[in-house]
Amino acid sequence: MQRRCFITSVGQFLPGEPVTNEQMEARLGQIGPKPSGLRERVLRQNRIEQRYYAIDDNQHTTHTNAQMAARAVRDAIAHSTLDLKDVRLLVAATSQGDLPLPGFASMVHGELDMPPCEIATIHGICASSVVALRHAALAVGSGEVPNAVCVASEFASRLLKASRFRAQGYGEGKRLPFETEFLRWMLSDGAGALLLANEPAPAGLSLEIETIALKSYASQFPPCMFVGNRDEVLADPQVGWLDHPDYETASRAGAINLHQSTELLTDVVRLCVNGVFELIEEGKLDPKGVDWWVTHYSSHLFREQANERFVRGGLTIDPERVFTNLYTSGNVGSASFPLMLGDLFRSGKLEPGQRIVCIVPESGRFMFGYVILRVVGSTSPHVRPTAVVPTVSEPPDIKTSGSPLEESLVRQLAGVWTAFETRLNRAPIVAKMFDGRVTLQDYRDLLFNLRQQVIDGSRWISRAASNVTREHFPIRSAFIGHSRDEHRDFEMIERDYVSVGGNAEEIRAGQKNIGSTALSEYILSRASRENPFDLIGAMFIIEGLGRRVAARWAELIRTQLNLDPRQVSFLAYHSASDDVHFERLDAAVQSGILTEKLVDEIVTAAKVVARLYVLQLEEIGNF
Repeated sequence: MQRRCFITSVGQFLPGEPVTNEQMEARLGQIGPKPSGLRERVLRQNRIEQRYYAIDDNQHTTHTNAQMAARAVRDAIAHSTLDLKDVRLLVAATSQGDLPLPGFASMVHGELDMPPCEIATIHGICASSVVALRHAALAVGSGEVPNAVCVASEFASRLLKASRFRAQGYGEGKRLPFETEFLRWMLSDGAGALLLANEPAPAGLSLEIETIALKSYASQFPPCMFVGNRDEVLADPQVGWLDHPDYETASRAGAINLHQSTELLTDVVRLCVNGVFELIEEGKLDPKGVDWWVTHYSSHLFREQANERFVRGGLTIDPERVFTNLYTSGNVGSASFPLMLGDLFRSGKLEPGQRIVCIVPESGRFMFGYVILRVVGSTSPHVRPTAVVPTVSEPPDIKTSGSPLEESLVRQLAGVWTAFETRLNRAPIVAKMFDGRVTLQDYRDLLFNLRQQVIDGSRWISRAASNVTREHFPIRSAFIGHSRDEHRDFEMIERDYVSVGGNAEEIRAGQKNIGSTALSEYILSRASRENPFDLIGAMFIIEGLGRRVAARWAELIRTQLNLDPRQVSFLAYHSASDDVHFERLDAAVQSGILTEKLVDEIVTAAKVVARLYVLQLEEIGNF
C-alpha cells in the first residue's frame, strides 16, 4: 500500500553574488570586438533582472556542479531535524555533470560527508527535477526508505563562455547563430534540493505530495533544445559530437554548442497548457481548489502566451497566485523547480490546507512535469529547542567498606565512566538530543534497536547467576533478584514504541544491530564462565546509564517531541529502579571477593562494555 510522502525541508545554493543584466556579458565574456546586439532584445522578452554564475570574471570555475548540488543538500538538511548520516536515498538531476562519467549522483554523494546509501542519477533538462522527485517519492511512499533527498543542479555558464566560441572562429566577421546566442542571455547556474520523509516535519509546514504526472511527446517532435549542430542532430542518421573524428573537429562544427530551436517553443507552450487541462479532465486537478501556481518558464514572454491559452480554455488564473523567481534567480534549468518551490516554502505566504500546482515544461524534446502538493502542519515558526551543552555526569557512586582494593576499583571505574560518557555524548542519536533535533523516527529507531539487546539483559544475568559457586551464594541471590527485576523490561520498550507510532509486530520481529550483537555476545560469553565477577564492570556501565543518563534522555526526548511522560516510560523507569540495582552492586563489591587480578578484570570488562554500548548507538539501523 502506498504511504503518504511529504517534503519537509528545502535547500538551495546560488553561487557568488547576483549578476545584473549590465554585468552578465563581462562575466560570460565578450565574443567579438563589440557588445552583443541581441542581448538587450532577449532580456526585454525574458525580463530576468539578475542571475548567478559559477564562473568568475575570467571565466574560471568557482564551484563544480556537484559542489553546488552538495551545498543545496546540506542547506536542506540544516533546516531539518535530520543529519546527513540519516539520509537513505540521494537522487540527483542535471542536464550535464562535471564529467561524462561516472553518474552525477555519484559525484554529489562523493562531495557529501555521509555514509553509503542508495543513489540515482536522473539525466535531462528542466523536467528532470520532477523525475527525480517522483523517484524519491515512490521510494518513500512504498516504505522502501523512510526519507530521501532529491537535488537538481545546473552549470550552464561553462557552455556559454566566450572563449569556447572564439576558438570556433566566432567574433569579428563571424556571428554566433541566434539559436545559440539566445541561450547566453537565458541560462544561469545554481542548485535546489528537497528533503522527503514518510511523515511531516515535527514543527512548521510540510508539503504532502498528492500527484506527480509526467508526459513526453518526444515521439512526435524533433529535439528542440540540445547540444549539437542543428543540421547534424536532425540528420538521418543523427551525428553527435562523439561521431566526429576528434574533439577539435566537433568543436569547429558547433557539435558541443547549446542550441534552441525557437520556432518550436510555441508548441512547447501549447502542450504544456494542454497537460493542465488533461489533469482537470482526469479528475486529478480542481483549479478552483488551487491556491498557488508554481510555474517554470524560461521567459516572461511564454508566461503571457500560456495565460492566453488558459483563458481561451476557460481557466482564469489570478496573476497574484502565480509564483516564480525567474526575475531574480534566472532560468536554472532542472534546478528551477526546486528553487522556486523552495522560495515559496520559505516566503511566509503558505497556509495549512492550501494546494500548490507546479508546472515544469522542458523544451529539450517535449517533456512535461506536473506536481500537486497540499500544505500541512502549522504556520507557527519552527523554533528548534534550545541546544543543551553535553556534560559528563558524576560517575555512579559505589559504596565501599574502605578497603584499599575497593577504593582502587572505584577510582578506576570513575575514569572509565568519564571516558565512556564523553564518547557516548558524541554518538549521533545522543548528539541530536542535546542539539534539539531529535525526531519521532529517531526515538522509534532508538527503542527498536535497544529492545533487541535489552531482551538479552536478564539472560546474561541469569546465566551469570547459574555459574556462581555455592560459597558465593549471597552474590548469586543478588544476580537472580536483578534478573527477576529486568526480565520483562523489553515489554516496556515495546509499549513506548507503539505509543509513538511504531508497529508491535515489527519490533518483536526485529534483530540486533551489529553493535548490539557484539555487546550481547561479549557479555553472554563472560557470563558463561565460573564465578564471572568481572561482570561487575558491565553492570557498573549499564546500570550507571540508568542512574545517571536515562532521566536526562527521557526529558530531552519528551520535551522535544511533546510526548506524554508515559511514552518515555522505559527511560524514566530505569532512572529510578537502577538505584536498587546499585545497592546490590555495592554488596558484591563489599563481599570480600576482590583481588588485584579481579579488579583488573572488572575494569577491563567495564571498558569493553562501555565501548560496545556506544557502538550499539552508533550503529542504529545497521543490522
